[in-house]
Amino acid sequence: QVQLVESGGGLVQAGGSLSVSCAASGRTFSSYAMGWFRQAPGKEREFVAGISRSGISTYYVDSVKGRFTISRDNAKNTVYLQMNSLKPEDTAVYYCAASNGVYGRPREYNYWGQGTQVTVSS
Repeated sequence: QVQLVESGGGLVQAGGSLSVSCAASGRTFSSYAMGWFRQAPGKEREFVAGISRSGISTYYVDSVKGRFTISRDNAKNTVYLQMNSLKPEDTAVYYCAASNGVYGRPREYNYWGQGTQVTVSS
């Protein structure tokens, strides 16, 4: 099992950048595919980005392609989401998640962090 703790959320103006991080406990971080999800008020949770165990392969939802970058450092047990050119519609609680399955399959994520708020003002 893995425990996940997000950090780095906050308030930023539209067009700005923000990076969120997720620290994982345990010694088997590299055995998990990792992902970021988000949930805005009144909306369903959305799969934003995923990254393979090695970090070589990534997935992005169309709405963030070219603006967000997911990365991981297996030596530091940490996954990151760099968010650039932020838009008000990116406002949501961002959740880190771990998967025993495939990084691009949102239903296979089964470990979750507590979430961190990202607010983009217009």
